[in-house]
Amino acid sequence: MSQLHEMVTALAAPWVVLSPRSGQLTGSGVEGVYARDRRLLSKLVVTVDGVEPIPLQVDEQSASTHVYVAKADRAETVLVYRRREVTRDGMTERITLVNNSRDTVTCRLEVALGTDLAGIVQVRNRTAVTLPTVEAQYDDSGRLYWENEGTRVTAELDPGSTASPQLEPGEEFTMIIKVNASSPRSLSGFTIDPPVNTILYTASVHCSDHRVERWFDRSLDDVRALQLAVGNDRYLGAGPPWYLTLFGRDSLISAGMLIPVDPELAAGTLRALAKWQGTKVDIATAEQPGKIPHELRAEAAEHGAEFVLPPVYYGTHDATQLWITTLHKAWRWGMPADQVHDLLPNLQGALEWMRDYADPDGDGFLEYVDESGHGLANQGWKDSNDSVQWPNGEIATAPIALCEVQGYAYAAAVRGAELLDAFGESGDEWRTWATALQERFRDAFWVDGYPAIALDGAKNAVAGRASNMGHLLGTGLLDADEEQRVADVLGEDDLDSGFGLRTLSTAMSRFNPIGYHTGSVWPHDTAMTIEGLYTAGHTDVASSYLAGLVRAAESFEYRLPELYGGRGRTAETRPTPYPSSCRPQAWAAASVVAVLVAALGIEPDVPGGVLTINPAPSLPWSELRLSGLTVAGGPLTVEWRNGETAVLEAPKDLQHSV
Repeated sequence: MSQLHEMVTALAAPWVVLSPRSGQLTGSGVEGVYARDRRLLSKLVVTVDGVEPIPLQVDEQSASTHVYVAKADRAETVLVYRRREVTRDGMTERITLVNNSRDTVTCRLEVALGTDLAGIVQVRNRTAVTLPTVEAQYDDSGRLYWENEGTRVTAELDPGSTASPQLEPGEEFTMIIKVNASSPRSLSGFTIDPPVNTILYTASVHCSDHRVERWFDRSLDDVRALQLAVGNDRYLGAGPPWYLTLFGRDSLISAGMLIPVDPELAAGTLRALAKWQGTKVDIATAEQPGKIPHELRAEAAEHGAEFVLPPVYYGTHDATQLWITTLHKAWRWGMPADQVHDLLPNLQGALEWMRDYADPDGDGFLEYVDESGHGLANQGWKDSNDSVQWPNGEIATAPIALCEVQGYAYAAAVRGAELLDAFGESGDEWRTWATALQERFRDAFWVDGYPAIALDGAKNAVAGRASNMGHLLGTGLLDADEEQRVADVLGEDDLDSGFGLRTLSTAMSRFNPIGYHTGSVWPHDTAMTIEGLYTAGHTDVASSYLAGLVRAAESFEYRLPELYGGRGRTAETRPTPYPSSCRPQAWAAASVVAVLVAALGIEPDVPGGVLTINPAPSLPWSELRLSGLTVAGGPLTVEWRNGETAVLEAPKDLQHSV
């Protein structure tokens, strides 16, 4: 049974197909055709003369279109081409036999189809178990269909004149399979729908290192394929197959990174999440007034009796702050004032949540605890049970106040105050609030020359070098001397793997190079740290990490996975894959835009009529040009060549300085 990272993924959200390199779907493991958190086909096996063809190649022509090549016999005279195309509405597969021999041949082409119609959580929890199959039926048109719990899957086969064609030399025969489905409304009223319009990106990269161009192009192709919508508001599903839905933290970070190439994506994500902003206190769902949700599903996610997430779940302690900072960034890049104004009530609610609910014990820090008993124990981006631990491996006790959550909160308060001022309301309260948080943080969090991972339930600073501190850079919470100390720690070999930033230092007793949050490398984690390092002026450390991401991208054929192993460049020539990593994945794909924009120091202030370009004095390459970015609704092109910077194209209304 193949691991998830070994799967070939064809994607046009909400549809996704996961198969081994043969293209066959055998009904085992995670293989299947999925849409809206449901496996719609678990079996699609092609045979020629009763034998499965021998795989030769997979041509991944785009995120949604793949061609699988195989040979049907040992003489290599009959080739089998399977062109699999996934659209927003379903899947079409064209199976073509080609006779390359000098003789007439007769082939018996057969396709076996089947499904269990399993929910995505059921598949994830029981990947080693064969789930019960659903009996196939025929409708009035002679099409196959399967139906269970309101979900109906239809497969239409067009075999041409015969499924046992006689092929003359050079002749072809094609069978076409079309799969579509209908599903009931979700329990929560939330639907996982495709966007109405196809997105065409104008952004491109030219770099002296052509690996960067390939990374950029493939990432934007994946971003297109990951897009979903609530009405007309687009957002990114976090990653197939487990997380192809709206997430607070993931969708916001991804959309924020992509503002320079797709500002409407951020606006849509902000509006989509605002519709579900909390209005009441509900311990079962972790909802609180003003709080932005963690994830929305078509149905409850039951991971066993101990871990059950409701369809709309609010167990995140950072999505609300990230919503504020994403709104601020979108505004600075040119989100129309009327659209920003419409979200001011949500902004007020989010700020008030930080003050009134995010600090339950009143100590002045934002901390969390799972009150329901069946939700997430950790509610930062590192949400696994063992992600907050002491150097000896002991797990920190709740309530937990994460260091990066305090940084996000400081930035949200300061930037939220700026937004309020700009729209005729006072932000003074939030600037005062932020200053007090900054002073408390300085007194409580610093240990051994760096910020602790967190404060535990007894208000002890949880020591240990981890990637969390990287997220503080650029938030404003740290002063220049403190940022220097953090950059110095991040520059050490125990955190810099050569392929990106390790989530946990190799010096920690429970370091595990493929531990989910305890030694692995996450591209978005590295990218957010790179952004902060460039913003703070620590360009050498930033460029070292950027070079590491390029190496990793090359190792994964320029489609960075959700995470990968942190063993390091001194121990292996390419990073070890993480067995169940999503690939593609939203914030991994978005990271390339974030790091390149940060490297060139592109900082627009559209409301102020200013565009600042402050590139790093040295980059890992001799030339970098970003073309077709979007700021204030117009194109922006910036070029850096051997230390010299030029703005080749920019909106006329913006005064730019280099």
